[in-house]
Amino acid sequence: MVRSILTINSGSSSIKFSVYGAGPDPERLLSGKLERIGLPEGRFSAESGQGDVLVSKELSLPDHGGALKELFGWLASRPEDRGMGAVGHRVVHGGSKYTVPQRVDKTLLNTIRELTPFAAEHLPHEIKAIEAVSSAFPGLPQIACFDTSFHRTMSEAATTFAIPAEFRAEGVVRYGFHGLSYEYIMEELSRLEPARSKGRTIIAHLGNGCSMAAVNEARCVDTTMGFTPLGGLVMSTRTGELDPGIIVYLLKTRGYAPDELNVLLNRKSGLLGISGASSDMADLLREEAASPSAALAIEVFCYQARKYIGALSAALGGLDTIIFTAGIGENSPEIRARLTKGLGFLGVELDVEKNKKNGPVISRGPVEVMVMKTNEELMIARHAWRVLSPS
Repeated sequence: MVRSILTINSGSSSIKFSVYGAGPDPERLLSGKLERIGLPEGRFSAESGQGDVLVSKELSLPDHGGALKELFGWLASRPEDRGMGAVGHRVVHGGSKYTVPQRVDKTLLNTIRELTPFAAEHLPHEIKAIEAVSSAFPGLPQIACFDTSFHRTMSEAATTFAIPAEFRAEGVVRYGFHGLSYEYIMEELSRLEPARSKGRTIIAHLGNGCSMAAVNEARCVDTTMGFTPLGGLVMSTRTGELDPGIIVYLLKTRGYAPDELNVLLNRKSGLLGISGASSDMADLLREEAASPSAALAIEVFCYQARKYIGALSAALGGLDTIIFTAGIGENSPEIRARLTKGLGFLGVELDVEKNKKNGPVISRGPVEVMVMKTNEELMIARHAWRVLSPS
């Protein structure tokens, strides 16, 4: 009998996991993180669904395989592990083939391996997680939930880059990411305000990675990320929007190898690159008064985000709702205020006091501005249950 579902979100140096009770509306039983994988002083922490600390310790986590072995060993001692019927994975890229969550088989896994050049920062770790589960729990169903799926409703005009057709044929198109977050937000909006969920909505997922999606009639119309999660908004350590000529310039003048350029664009740019000090927005806000570079990083972040709200509003033909979510979006009244300043022409007007309280509705103008907490892990658990119980 399927009593629980394990969700795994595997990153470059961390693994987030949760265990949910199986069912159409899964309840979280526990959650945790394995952090600093492959780095000194790894950490393993977990808490119950009620927030009680279950484990918190430092240990060596040399690689993802070792981290997952530690997790599986610990789970074996937990009552939540009994009756575990499936594992759901966040998989960042499904290419053009996979538009809905899928049960993992050899064909799917081979396809994901072929997509690795499309998301080299993410897919190798996610593949390792799937393989580790197969080794530890042979025959246990695994469900791949793709971050790109939500955006596959975009039109050909929205997904096409102005490059020769031969590259488009190879899959070089706009995919969009953070899809599991957007799916969760839209499902919650549909539950809370069914009529509003059919309107013209911009969702701003602002965290370590940042993106926006324009949604109408509950379908994605456009999004800020592109072929990879590198494009669009300024992020913690990623460039966001970048003139391609800059890459040509760097190749010619600095002689960067592909891997070196990847590190520069993905890990040394964004807020960190502008400020020269921190990739964390909270740190930059504290240092802003004394640090011109921190102030500039915040200003560029908000300016670019504001510009994209205007662009996505044009793609939607108007605007009814803005929803802020993820770490910065959910928790920073200051950034929400700065980011939306000057958008009165769209009908966006924040209520200062409501904004300070972090929602749920923080506006007083004709465009409703909301703050909603995202939950990608719960979305994965829902998808896993739906794949296993399609009726």
